[in-house]
Amino acid sequence: MEIIVILILLIVIAVAILRQVNQYERGVMFTMGRYTGIREAGWRIVIPVFQRMHKVDMRVKAVDVPQQQAITKDNIAVGVNAVIYYKVSDADKAVLNVEDFFFAMSQLAQTTMRNVVGEVELDELLAGRDKISERIRSIVDEASDDWGIKVGNVELKDVILQADMERTIAKQAEAEREKRAVIIKAEGEVLSAENMAKAASILGSAPGALHLRTLQSLNDLSSDQSNTVVFATPIEVLRAFEKIGGGK
Repeated sequence: MEIIVILILLIVIAVAILRQVNQYERGVMFTMGRYTGIREAGWRIVIPVFQRMHKVDMRVKAVDVPQQQAITKDNIAVGVNAVIYYKVSDADKAVLNVEDFFFAMSQLAQTTMRNVVGEVELDELLAGRDKISERIRSIVDEASDDWGIKVGNVELKDVILQADMERTIAKQAEAEREKRAVIIKAEGEVLSAENMAKAASILGSAPGALHLRTLQSLNDLSSDQSNTVVFATPIEVLRAFEKIGGGK
């Protein structure tokens, strides 16, 4: 009976003083309120009342930064949201230097995102998301060094515009497409005119070339019996008749 009591007492003591640190965690140990070191993965002894251990998750965390309203450099109101990937690199700093690093990182990312968006124009924000994301990552990473945090990546998910601004951008894009279409059409007409001028020059300089081209056109038209051909007599033929009449 005494052995059973002793075993039960030992089990109770073990449960009271043993703490498990998982492979992905680090234990920040405090003895009588003073920081006394980091505990690696495994079972660790923590003496109640005198000691306390704060476990820190060292895995990469993906934090969704809620949508922030910001004003771009060219005074356009936009809504921007993002996701930030970070991990704790120094468990002691994450516990000793900041009260709640998870909340602190979220607030830091929000303010930094608003500030960076305010430094760029709308076109740059829409076209250069990767560049903006990298700038946000760099600023947040530098600011969180004292917290023992390493920021791996920041991704801008959405840039939300007001409805009237979306319509304005759509009209601008449509006008740009129409402008390009007009330019392409004009360039095609210029090229066509140049080719026609070259063809006319060649036909005019070679004797009989115009007659051969006329006969070829008539041959092409005659392949379809439903066509009605209005034949235009070349000026050279009329001049030939004039010479013949003048000879008589």
